[in-house]
Amino acid sequence: MSPEYAMEGTFSVKSDVFSFGVLLLEIVSGRRNTTFYHLDRSLNLIGYAWELWKEGAALELKDPILGDSCTEHELLRTIHVGLLCVQESATDRPTMSEVISLLGNETMPSVAPKQPAFFTGKNVLNSASHECSVNGLSISITEAR
Repeated sequence: MSPEYAMEGTFSVKSDVFSFGVLLLEIVSGRRNTTFYHLDRSLNLIGYAWELWKEGAALELKDPILGDSCTEHELLRTIHVGLLCVQESATDRPTMSEVISLLGNETMPSVAPKQPAFFTGKNVLNSASHECSVNGLSISITEAR
């Protein structure tokens, strides 16, 4: 959900661009934004991709299942476009026609992405478990009735 819609209830064509950027990052990483967490950092998928991009290590985002199906250049371009799409300000995001052009072009986009919206993630209360609970209780076995 785009930040302008989440915070103000404003929806535009740039809201769809934000969602598309999240989808691009999910495809590249093989992980869902809503369930992603990183043990070393309290980041969601968008924040993790941004941190890797800033560190010059964006290729670490790649899903191992992709194998050799794409070149490093294509992967970096896709991550770059995904990060352009999830920028906080809707005016900074490209239009969908620009996104298609950027993805189909062999050269890297010339515009550097800015810090994305929602780049900080959930606080991981218990890094040993995927399920976090505020009261310390959890369900170990679930049974159907």
